[in-house]
Amino acid sequence: MKSLKDKSENQRPLLSVVDDDESMRESLPDLIREFGFAARAFSSAEEFLSSGSAHETSSLILDIAMPGMSGPELHQVLKRRGEEIPTIFITGQKDETIRARVLGQGAAGFLVKPFSDAALLAAIKIALQAI
Repeated sequence: MKSLKDKSENQRPLLSVVDDDESMRESLPDLIREFGFAARAFSSAEEFLSSGSAHETSSLILDIAMPGMSGPELHQVLKRRGEEIPTIFITGQKDETIRARVLGQGAAGFLVKPFSDAALLAAIKIALQAI
């Protein structure tokens, strides 16, 4: 059996990161690639929607609070379009109300920044089991 790192970029699951924080957009894709997945980063929900990447994305790592469309709003737009992408929400605010709401709406995971590499990898594995 081949490991994920042995596969070409096109065969590895694509994880899309949507976060308005530039440091997260730079660091998370690098970490995701170290885990053996393909990664793309977007600065806003609108940029992700206009990119056409939704149909290629195996899992979405999505910030809760962003200028313009929020993460939960993007999640709902994708669901209405029939694009059920397993989504891991990330946020800088520990808010159990938001956590319960997004998990109740079908999110695959919820992480509070800063989170560990191990926590992210565990959330990704759970999200990818949903596909």
